Amino acid sequence: MNTPLNPLAPESLSGARALVTGSSRGIGAETVGYLAKAGAKVVVNYRNKEARAGKLVAAIEASGGEAIAIGADLTDEASVRALFDTVAREWGGLDILVMNASGGMESGMAEDYAMRLNRDAQVSLLTAALPLLAPGARVVFVTSHQAHFVETTETMPEYLPVALSKRAGEDALRAMIPALTAAGIGFVVVSGDMIEGTITATLLERANPGAISARKDAAGRLYNVGEFAAEVALAVVEPVPENNTRYVGDVSDFIGA
Repeated sequence: MNTPLNPLAPESLSGARALVTGSSRGIGAETVGYLAKAGAKVVVNYRNKEARAGKLVAAIEASGGEAIAIGADLTDEASVRALFDTVAREWGGLDILVMNASGGMESGMAEDYAMRLNRDAQVSLLTAALPLLAPGARVVFVTSHQAHFVETTETMPEYLPVALSKRAGEDALRAMIPALTAAGIGFVVVSGDMIEGTITATLLERANPGAISARKDAAGRLYNVGEFAAEVALAVVEPVPENNTRYVGDVSDFIGA
């Protein structure tokens, strides 16, 4: 786990236009920061935390970068259309799409919310983005080992609905790879273990006290938000790996190695 805190070379993404979903906090916010430091113009996307997104935009601009905040509910197709209409109007297209937003453990949501967000909304998002993605563009989908390997490795019961829905979303997006390849667009799944400091880890620990500590003991060490976001940022620029999958950290617990 020796990924540098600034993984991308300065100006290596100069002129690139990037959208990171769910980027007002956590992994998304750190990823946006890395891309901006490398010279990319970035969209900070949020669902309802406008003030927090605005602070991140201000920080990027204060450091000499270029950013805009655009709110969108990814489960609402009209909201997604408005998101990309704004991107098209402001920048004319996209070179990088990082599909980071996910959920399903929040209280008060409908029973099918996890599947609507983690599968249906992801497909709708990428479909809507395609007209803005030129040849050479890169799409990155962020997931967890617990979701990626859910069909073969048991996960925490509290996380199971999220894991199943994220795996369904990954499968649906992978079905689009031939069309993406034909259009010259690279697609990478970034899969990592539970990440310390994320809202998912917090909610899991609240639902099942000791769950994250137990996972940390089993894994030896968990990545933190900044370390994992660095891997997501690297997935934007490094060659598309075999099977379109970038594994972050040890996967031996999940593949029986």
